[in-house]
This record gives sequence, C-alpha cells and structure tokens, in this order.
Amino acid sequence: MAHVSFKSKDVDSGMSRWSEYLSVEEPIPSAMATWRNMSADAPQGSSAGSHKHLQMEPVVQLSKVAEGLLAKMYRLNSILDYPDPNTHTFSDAFWKAGVFPNFPKICITMSKKFPEHPNKLQLERVDKFGLDALNENAEGYMHNLEQWILLLLDLLAFREQALRLILDLSSTVITLLPHQNSLILHAFMDLFCSFVRVNLFSDKMPRKMILQVYNILHIMLKGGRDCEFYHRLVQFVDSYDPPIKGLHEDLNFVSPRIGEVLEAVGPIIFLSTDTKKLRNEGFLSPFHPRYPDILTNSAHPMRAQDLANVTSYREWVLLGYLVCPDELLRVTSIDVAMVVLKENLILPLFRDEYILLHENYQLYVLPKVLESKRMAKSGRTKQKEADLEYNVAKQVERMLTEVHEQALVSCDAMHRERRILLKQEIGRMVLFFTDQPSLLAPNIQMVFSALALSQCEVIWYFQHVGIASSKSTRLKTVDIDATDPTIGFLLDGIGKLCCLVRKYIAAIKGYALSYLLSSAGRIRFLLGTPGMVALDLDATLKGLFQQVLHCLENIPKPQGESVPDITADLADLRKHWLSILMIVTSSRSSINIKHLEKATVSTGKEGLVSEGNAAYNWSRCVDELESQLSKHGSLKKLYFYHQHLTTVFRNTMFGPEGRPQHCCAWLGAACSFPECASAIIPEEVNKIGRDSISYVESLIESIMGGLEGLINILDSEGGFGSLEMQLSPEQAALRLNNTRAKGVSSLLTPGYESYPDNSSSIKMLEAAMQRLTSLCSVLNDMEPIGVLNHVFVLREYMRDCIIGNFRRRFHSMIRTENCIQRPSIIESLLRRHLGIIHLAEQHISMDLTEGIREVLLAESYTGPFPNLQMFETPVGTQGGGSAVEMICNWYIENVVKDASRIGVAFDAIQNCFRSSQPIGGGCLAESFTDKREMKSLVRLFGGYGIDKMDKMLREHTSALLNCIDSALRSNRDALEGLAGTVNSGDRIERDVNLKQIIDLETLADLCIQAGQAITFRRLLVEAVGAVLEEKVPLIYSLLKGLALQLPDEVPDKNEIIRLRKVASSVGVGDKHDAEWVHSILADAGAANDNSWILLPYLCAAFMVSNIWNGAVYDVNIGGLSNNLHCLARCVSAVIGGSEYTRVEREQRINSLSNVHTDELQEAELPSRVSAEANIKSCMQIYVKLSAGIVLDSWNDTSRQHIVPKLTFLDQLCELSPYVPRSTLEAHIPYTILRSIYHQLYGGSLLASEPAEQSPRQSPLISLAHASPSARQMQNRPETTPRSHTFDPGYYSSSGSQHDDGYDADRRTGRLLRSLRRSGPLDFGASRKAKKFVEGSSSGSSHGAGSLQRFAVSRSGPLSYR
Repeated sequence: MAHVSFKSKDVDSGMSRWSEYLSVEEPIPSAMATWRNMSADAPQGSSAGSHKHLQMEPVVQLSKVAEGLLAKMYRLNSILDYPDPNTHTFSDAFWKAGVFPNFPKICITMSKKFPEHPNKLQLERVDKFGLDALNENAEGYMHNLEQWILLLLDLLAFREQALRLILDLSSTVITLLPHQNSLILHAFMDLFCSFVRVNLFSDKMPRKMILQVYNILHIMLKGGRDCEFYHRLVQFVDSYDPPIKGLHEDLNFVSPRIGEVLEAVGPIIFLSTDTKKLRNEGFLSPFHPRYPDILTNSAHPMRAQDLANVTSYREWVLLGYLVCPDELLRVTSIDVAMVVLKENLILPLFRDEYILLHENYQLYVLPKVLESKRMAKSGRTKQKEADLEYNVAKQVERMLTEVHEQALVSCDAMHRERRILLKQEIGRMVLFFTDQPSLLAPNIQMVFSALALSQCEVIWYFQHVGIASSKSTRLKTVDIDATDPTIGFLLDGIGKLCCLVRKYIAAIKGYALSYLLSSAGRIRFLLGTPGMVALDLDATLKGLFQQVLHCLENIPKPQGESVPDITADLADLRKHWLSILMIVTSSRSSINIKHLEKATVSTGKEGLVSEGNAAYNWSRCVDELESQLSKHGSLKKLYFYHQHLTTVFRNTMFGPEGRPQHCCAWLGAACSFPECASAIIPEEVNKIGRDSISYVESLIESIMGGLEGLINILDSEGGFGSLEMQLSPEQAALRLNNTRAKGVSSLLTPGYESYPDNSSSIKMLEAAMQRLTSLCSVLNDMEPIGVLNHVFVLREYMRDCIIGNFRRRFHSMIRTENCIQRPSIIESLLRRHLGIIHLAEQHISMDLTEGIREVLLAESYTGPFPNLQMFETPVGTQGGGSAVEMICNWYIENVVKDASRIGVAFDAIQNCFRSSQPIGGGCLAESFTDKREMKSLVRLFGGYGIDKMDKMLREHTSALLNCIDSALRSNRDALEGLAGTVNSGDRIERDVNLKQIIDLETLADLCIQAGQAITFRRLLVEAVGAVLEEKVPLIYSLLKGLALQLPDEVPDKNEIIRLRKVASSVGVGDKHDAEWVHSILADAGAANDNSWILLPYLCAAFMVSNIWNGAVYDVNIGGLSNNLHCLARCVSAVIGGSEYTRVEREQRINSLSNVHTDELQEAELPSRVSAEANIKSCMQIYVKLSAGIVLDSWNDTSRQHIVPKLTFLDQLCELSPYVPRSTLEAHIPYTILRSIYHQLYGGSLLASEPAEQSPRQSPLISLAHASPSARQMQNRPETTPRSHTFDPGYYSSSGSQHDDGYDADRRTGRLLRSLRRSGPLDFGASRKAKKFVEGSSSGSSHGAGSLQRFAVSRSGPLSYR
C-alpha cells in the first residue's frame, strides 16, 4: 500500500506505540533509569496496592518520547530550510527538498484555507497543470509524506497521553515543594515542560500543509475517501493554532499546581540573581561566610543543591506563566516572573530553536491579564476581593509592559556581572580545591552548583548572539560583546573543576560511603521514634524502610587505599526510596509525606524524608558521579552555536584580557558535541561528528595562528630585535654578575636592567614571552581530544606549527622586497628565531631541534631525500632545497654572470667582488661576497648547500668550457699556424693567424665569465675551509694532511678522485682550481682530442682582442677595472685542468693498447709530476707568446693598452702555481713592471704631483720594438726578493670595511701589504722562487745582486698617454 495504515498506531494503545522512541539506546539520567523499573518492581501489599502507587514510569517515558518528537521536528525543519508556516513564507530549498510536491500555488492555497476540506477549494482554478501532475504522481508524493504524517499522529497521541498524565499527577500528588518532594517534582515538571515545548515547536513545522497535501493525495488514490484520523488531526491542528491557545485550554485545570510550584522555587531564583548576596554570604565558597579564616564542610548545603537546579527553575517560570497566565495574578508571582523575564529575551524550545519571549507574553499572556482586570472591575466578585484582584492585574499589566524594555537594556549587563562573579568564584574554587583536595568531597554539591550556573551563563551568552527583538514597530538587536573574555574563563573553570572531580573521584566516593553509613543509624533512630511508632505503618512501607536500612547497613566500608576498588551498586537503595516516595506522596495513601515529617521533625534533627532524600543524593555520588558531572558540566549544547563559538574564541583568545591557556577548554567542549545526536535520527551522528571535527580543526588553526603570532612578535624588530637598543649593557653586566654563586647582594633585582623609558616595551616583551611559554605548557600537557574516531594531539600540531612557521620565517629572512638578504643578517635573524624556539622547547616534551635540523636539511639539500639514507626508500620522494636554490640562483645571476651588466669586479686586495652600483636590487657586491658573508653562507647551508652552489657553478663553467672546446676545434688551423710562429719568430705570419681566429671577442668574454666563476668558487671553498678550521679543526687538519699524501699515479682511482674532490671543496692545497676544472672536464667527457694542446695559443690570442680597450688598472681592487684579472685565473685553471685530462686520456689509451704486452715498464708510467711539468710548459708557452704579442703590437695608438696587458701577465704569474717569476722575467724585465706599479700606486696617493715623464725616458721603449728573439737573449737571473726601498705609506686600499669580528683579518692584510710596498709583485723569498728553480736561467745564488740592482734602479714610470 502506498498509504500508511494507522491501525498499528492507535492512539489508545498506551505506551506500546512509543517503541520507536523508547527502544533506542541513549544515555539517560540516572533518576529516569531508576524510574523505568519502578512499575515492574512496585511493592504489592494488601494495604498499599497499586491503586495507592503513583505511576511514574510513563512520566519518564513520555519525557523521553518528547525528546524524540522534538528531534524529528527539528530534522524536518532543517530539511525544509526552516520555513515560516504562519506567514506562508517558503524558500526555493523548501520545494526542492522532496517532501512536498513542487506546486507552490496548490500547497500554499490548501495551507491558507485550512481547515477547509481540499475538495471545496476548487484547486483546478488555482493550478490546473499542477493538479494534473499531482494526480499522475500521487503515489510517489504520498510516499514522501508518510513519515511526516506519522509524526503528526505521534504529536496527537503524545498530547492526549501526556495531558492525561499531567492532570492525574497534579490531582494525586500531595505536595510538589522542592525541599520535600524534589524527585517527583522534577519528573512532573520535566514532563510538563516537555509537553509545552513539543506543542510550541510544532508551530514551526508546516502541519497544515502536511495534512492537507497528504489527504488530497489519499483522495486521489482511494477514490475520494479521506485518510484515517483525518478529521481528528484537523481538529488537533486547529485547536493548537496557535499552540499557546490550545495549551491555555488544556492546562487550565493544572494551573493552580503549577503556580504553587513556581512560587516555591521563587526564593532560589532570587538568590541566583543576587550576585552581591552570593558573593558576600559565600554560597559558592568553601569558607565560612562570616569567618573567612575558618573552613567549613559546606556553608549552605541545601541551598547549594537548589542552586544546581536553578536553570530548570527558570525554565519552569518562563514556560509556566506563559501557558498558565492566571498564576501571574498571585501577589508573590509578580516578582518571580519579573526577575526571570528581565534577564531573558528568548524562550529556548529545543537545541538552537526558540521563540521570542516578550512578544509571546504580549500576545497571549497580557490579554488574559487584561481580561481578569475587566472582570474584577465589572464587580462580579466581592468588592474587597475585586479591588485586590484589580490591583494585582494592574501590577502584572504594568510589569509585562515595562519588562520588555528593561530586558533589552539591562539583560546583557546583568549576565555579564554574573559571569564575572562566576569567573572569580570558580577561579578561587579551583585554586582552593587543588591545594585542599580533602575538602572537595564535602563541598561536591557546591561544585555542582558552580558548574550548573556557569553552564547556564555560557549557553545564555551564545543563545542571545544576534537576537533581534521587535518592540512595537522598530527592530532592535541586543549587542552581545564578541570580545568578552569571561567566556574563556568560564569554559576553563568548568573544565578544571570537572578534572578535579574526576581526579579525586575515589575520595568523593569514600566520603559519600561514610555519609551513607552514618545515615543508616540516623534513619533507624527516626524509624524508632514515638511519632513513627504511632503512625502504625502498613507492611508495605515497613518492608520498604527495612530494605532501605538493609542497603545502607550493608554498604562496604572504605578502608585506606581500598576505596577505588569498591564497586557498590546502590540502585536498589534508590529504587526502594523512590517507591516510598511514590506511596507517601499519593493522595490515595493513608500515610503521606506530611505525616512522616510531622512524626520525625520533633526530634530536633532532620526529618525522615529529608534524611532519605539526602541519602538518595549522596548515593548518586558513589556510582553515578560521572552522570551528574555530565549533567551539570556538559557543554554539548554549544554544538548548535559552534560558529559563534569559533568567532568569540578568535576575538578573545589572544586579546588583551584573553588567556592562551584557555584554549584547552574551548577545544575540550567538542568532545561532548556528538552526544547531541539523537539516536532516532541516525544521520545526525555523522553530521554532528563532521561539524565537531571541523570546529576542532578551525580552533586548532586559530590557536596555531596565535602561537605563530606570539613567536613572530618576539622575532621582530619590535621584539627581541629592539633589545639591543633598549637594554643597558652596564646593568645587564651587573645582573649577569649577580647570577654567579658569589654575586653582589646590593644589585637591583631583575626587571631594572633596562632604560627607564623603555620599561613599558620590556614589559610587553615579558608578557609575550609569558603567553608563549604558558601556551606551550598548556598545549603540551593537554590530553588528546577525541571526537568520534578522530584523535587530535595538540603536541603534534604545535610541533608542526613551530616547524612550519620556522620554514616560512626562514624563507622570509632570505628575501627582501627586491633582493635577497645578506647571509650574515640571515644568520643573525635565524639565531634569534632559534633562540625563541629553544625558549618554547623548554616547555614542550618534544624535540624541536630535530625538526629544525630537518627543515634546514630540506632547505639545503636539493636531491632526492632517499639518497641521504643508506637503506632502500621509495624512489618517488622528491627533494627540497628551495631556500638554497634561491640563494644560489641569485649569486650565479648577479655575481658570477653579472646579468645586470653593472660591472661586478673581483677585488684582489679585499678578496671579494665589488660593484659600483647595488646588485640584484639590493646592496653592493662586496656586502654579499666578503669573507664574513661567505662564512655565514657556509654556516647557513652547510655542506649540502655548498654542494648545490658548486653544482650550479660546475654547470655554468661546463657550458663555458664547451664553448672553448668548440672554438679550439673551429680555429684549429689558425692556432696550429700560430703555434708554428712561436719558435720561428715570424711576426707577419703570426698576425695573419691571429686575424683568422673567429669569434675572439665572444670567446674572451666567455673566458672572463669562467674566470669569475672560478674566482667565486675559490672564495666559497676558502670560506668552507675557514669554517671547518674554526668548528672542526681536527677534521680540517686531517683533510689538509691527507691531500699531501695522495698518490701521484695517473689516472686516479675512484676513491682517490673522491678524496681529491673533498680536499678541493675545502680549499686544501694551491692547485684546487685546476683540480676543479679537471673534474668538470672529466665528468663532461670533454678535452678528449688533441685540439686542447692548442689552448695556450688560443688564450694568448686574447692579447689582440678589443677587451683591452677599456681596461684600466684599479689600485683600489688590485686588478683591472673590467675584471680581466679573472681571465688570468681562468687561463691558469683551464690549462692545468685540460692537461690533467689529456694525460689521463693518453694513459688510458696506452693501457688499452698494451693490455696484452709487457712492454710498458713501471718507470714509464705517467704521474701527476709529469702532468704538472706539461702544464708548466704550456704556461711558459702562453707567457712567451702573450708577451711577444703585447710588445710587438705596441705603437703610438695602442700604447695605453700595454700597461693593462703587462700587469695582467704579472698577476697571472703571481696567482698561478705553475708559472715561476723567472718565466715572465725572461720576456719583460721587472724594472719595467716596478716602474708601472710605482706610477699606479704612487699616483693614487700623490695625484696633486703627477710623475709623468717622457716616453723616451722609459726603459720599455727599447724593448717595445725589439723582436722576441732579441728579448729572449736578455734573460734575467732567478727571481729575487722584492725591494723595500719605497715609502711605506705610498699604498692604501679603499676596500670595504669589516666589523670588529674580523679585525684580525684586516690586520693580517695590512701586514701582508706592508711587505709588498711595490704593488702586487712579490719579490720575497716566496714559495715560487723556491719551487720553480728549474724554470730559471740562473741559480738562486745571484739573488742578492738582483736585489741590489732593483734597489738602485732609477728608471722612470711608463707613460702611456
């Protein structure tokens, strides 16, 4: 059948129809669990049978049914996008939800015309097409509405059964006062409030449309017959339209009992709103109210217990007077209603659904009051009573009229004051019970009260966020401060109190057991009093009292440490006591509660009922403490406001009054969110779970953002960066002295070491540090947060946050707006940030240093990470190294390649690159390449970073060497012809061959670039060596000694090759430039033919290039202005590296050709010595040919180019380990060079006295036109020490300044320059004079004569103008 059969849902079938609502497994309060079995275990006696027994089980069951009905209606409203049936406003989502047919005209018409029958509405005139479509698909549409028509029927049945129970209880229960019969009172009022909320909430669902649409579909399918119970449902919906009207009629007979209850709870409500009295009389304090130094078990035990229920009492007042307005006409009710109405704007119904409180009171309560006022005025009663009734009605009218405006103005301020009180009281409680845990158990009811009040205030705050209350024609929104820090304090206090209770649960259980054991004697004594004997209890009551005594007297006694092991089940005790209450509170019983109290209160102690109720409450502290804690301290309702919760958290967490340590409480609230899911709506579990996880993730993101913010505040120029300017060094030194074992006793305490005018900023730094360390400690100690199957470990999130922030900060340190930061500054910033991380690490039980190392490794290593490990790892892992990539690319582009073409030149004096303009949008080149910066670069990125830089330099140099290789091949014929002219001395043929070399200018420029790369690499390896020698001197010494012991055979074995690379990478030895070029050629497979033997001739051809046109020797940098002196290093390194490669290649060829013969003798094996001899020979050829080209090409037009070329050759011989001084002296007398340097360096200081002489007086004139053969006859003796006869002050350097940390380097440089007063030439007894004796034409014994000859030289400076 497509329609629903209602026979199984007969409204008269009792509780069996609610199996769907009662069978679901949900945690329910312990009192309800106890009530559920009361019917089956009810005592059956002759005098107190079932007719005397209150039937409480249906009451509890119907309260649970109400929760299920509310959950279903809430689900329907969310599906339908929260419609407004009263104004017939429906969104597009409403019609697309699939509940109703998408024919708005028909559906809305039937809803508006309710309760008219659909057949009378002439719907074909409204929407003929829609009606036809409705008829065609009636069965499907009817199926979609089945579950919701069943919900209407459930509402009808619930109304009838609940109303019957409420009326029965109100007429049979003798007393409903909180201090006498609180257990039955709460069960009764829970059902009453559930009944009201269900009917009020039903007005938010489209009941009329559901009923009318379903019925017309039923008519279409069943041939014109209405569905079953249609008319009963119509009558039900119509009578509750609006619901409050029906509630007034249905609850009219219960009204007096409700008024009695509301009057009885009035004093507790007054107390809860009187913050001054709560504070002054210590209702929430374990101290005696009038003697603060005296501790007491509980200042107000009964009042404390009542305060725990004050939230329920307020709800009773709001709902009770709304549906029973006549009770407002009681004199004492006015004040009760006014207090509660003044502090609320809404009336919560279910979860986050509510109705506007004052608007509904104006609509439905005020007319009733006015009617009573008119009746009193009409004189239908006695005059005296009429006057009283009239005056009361007038007061109520005035109160209802004025209280709305008062609530709009003052409700937020009232609750803020209450939150401040609770913040203070809970803070004291936590501190007190942490220090005195033994007093927690006696004051457990007070703890429950504090939890309940705090829970109420927190929920009220979020319920009223964004509430718009209409006042006559204007709309006013209540301003709720989203930055109120008290919410965080309350959440934190609730969490800490709950933790304390759980921590000392054994002590609380032991105290409760002791109380119950003592109460057994008191109850036995009360049962034996004359008054009780005179009552002559029947057998049933006697049996129940004896069972209660039996349960109490058989409780296990706690002894020492055995309390946690006691598993006392006191459910029977509570069940027997509830059975007694159900008998003695029934009007059908001959002995009621008043008799028991009157019979036992004369003893001067607590009455029997009071003792029993107290035993009942303390028994719950034994085996149901967790459920009580959950009831009073649970924040699960905050799930429905989790978006507001996130907003308030973000506004208050790191605010001026916020406390970062409260974050655990905000996060912990999410653990209880899934408890909001109703088991009757299965899909709610997943939705609420997803939302809870999203909430936690959002909060964690905010917390980690705040953590990053605190770290970054400290790691800023306004944080630790400003301490250097703010701290007084003298006082800081005194403070350090005071920290010693024997410090100065009179020293000022910490906090006075800064300048007075900077004390405020120092305090801000201290506050930020305190917040950081506090937050780290709290997050570290926080237990994992479990939300469904997700577990959030805050320590892990914190570690990831700190490490991730470190990575981002590291990247931000490297880059400035237009350039990269200087390495020394990066290092300084990095150390500052690491100091902050180490400060935080002291409060975290995790190793952050390892994570920092991983980040630095990842930013320095660019290869696949598995290559770092010896074991097998997945191949797909990618490398990192983005930071070192950025640094390396910048250095290669702006220093090595000089991509901006701003003239980056190498300063041989300061051993760094210089520039006249900022490079890369930043500083000058010397600010990035001096010794200090290069050492910082090495310390920042370590070996992996330097390997990356070396790799990029290799790639760049390899490309340049390929160009040289191509040039050698393409110019082979010309170079071979040029080689033939070296010995023949044919100048004409030489010039012809030089002119045949193609792309000479381009090739010269590429070689200068290669020289820059080799020079930069040399700076880098020198910095590596300096850092190694400083940090690990033993390893550096080992490498240095190892480099001297490596074997000389050629080719090297793989292990030797690796050792040479390591030694070369740390700058050990004097030939690592050639070794590096050799490794590049070997890796690239270049220099594999005989064309590379022509390399010296190709390099010599650069002497006729146009690159010399703008070359000027700059005394400030000790080199040529256009960086031509880097060409000298390129020539030396490339010739050396190519010769090593050529010798290795020849050896391999010889080895292969003689593999089967023994002709190759051991003595004939080539070695590195022979390779170096070949290199020296090549370098001598280069110097010889270059000198000849320079001198032979001199004329009046090229005179100015001779000085740069000669200084270039001199610098080549100085820096190359393969060229002795005698090689250049054989072609160019040193007298000439000394004269040149004298002019250059002397002119730099004596610019006002230029020493210009006639070119005819220069000794260079006679040599300039001499043939190479003639000059070869004028060989000079072996290199002699330099002369020191010049004025020691003639030379000065304008290199970049260094800081004090490098004064030693500067002093060393000045010392070396003082020994070289004649310029870059080193005539001292250097390594070259000793090492290259074999290259000179005379012995070293002539050195003294040479010195004398150089000293007496009077040749003037060379003039090239």
